Amino acid sequence: MSDWIAAVILGLVEGLTEFIPVSSTGHLLLTKKLLGLPSGFWDTFSVMIQLGAILAVVVLYFQRLWGVFVRLPSDPKARWFAASVILSVLPSMAIAFVAHDFIKTVLFESIGLICVMLILGGFVLLAVDRWAPQPKEDDAMNMSWKRALGMGFCQVLAMVPGVSRSGATIVGGVLIGVDRRAAAEFSFFMAIPTMVGAFVLDFWENKDVLTSDNLGIIAVGFVVSFVSGLVVVKTMLDFINRFGLAPYGWWRIAAGLIGLGVLYFY
Repeated sequence: MSDWIAAVILGLVEGLTEFIPVSSTGHLLLTKKLLGLPSGFWDTFSVMIQLGAILAVVVLYFQRLWGVFVRLPSDPKARWFAASVILSVLPSMAIAFVAHDFIKTVLFESIGLICVMLILGGFVLLAVDRWAPQPKEDDAMNMSWKRALGMGFCQVLAMVPGVSRSGATIVGGVLIGVDRRAAAEFSFFMAIPTMVGAFVLDFWENKDVLTSDNLGIIAVGFVVSFVSGLVVVKTMLDFINRFGLAPYGWWRIAAGLIGLGVLYFY
């Protein structure tokens, strides 16, 4: 397969799955396995194009985020929002700093683990969608520090590929009393520093792999990831409000079972 076609496919997978609770990392790893793409450059490629999806959030929420930034010196609410986002990402950043090599070299290499986590996470989404507690908080811009930190600790679970960063944070938020829409929106905000940090770390560790020969391929994946991410972010909140988390649960279960089938017969 042409590298350009592979870049488009992976860009679509990243953009379409980064912000929904189905595990973009798990889908990217399974897709690379199906396409027969080798490790090395394509592992770095998958991290590089995540920045495209994150840019989609920045673009769509730019006015709100810029408003927070310019009001930081004078508005306590703006400072509270910024502090809550920073607080929420500290646990995962601490774990990533300590266990980054183990996560990349051991957990990310276990396709079977990814498939199992997709399936288990699917059943969790189905259960939470049916038996979620009554929400007590519905404003992602005014999250209490306890709930922000709680969602941050839930994000740590996403270090295991197949768990889903957005899935862990949204489910965690719902379980501790955050409205589904607000939990999804706060998960978007958490993604910005989390994924930028992951991008910088992987870029630094793999800078020798990035050459002028493959920058064009990365650019294609980046753009595709950005455009598809825009579509998902614009539609996801209304979709969750209308249909809940169950459709994503069934998606995860189907993807995990297909992955196990491919792994068995491949």
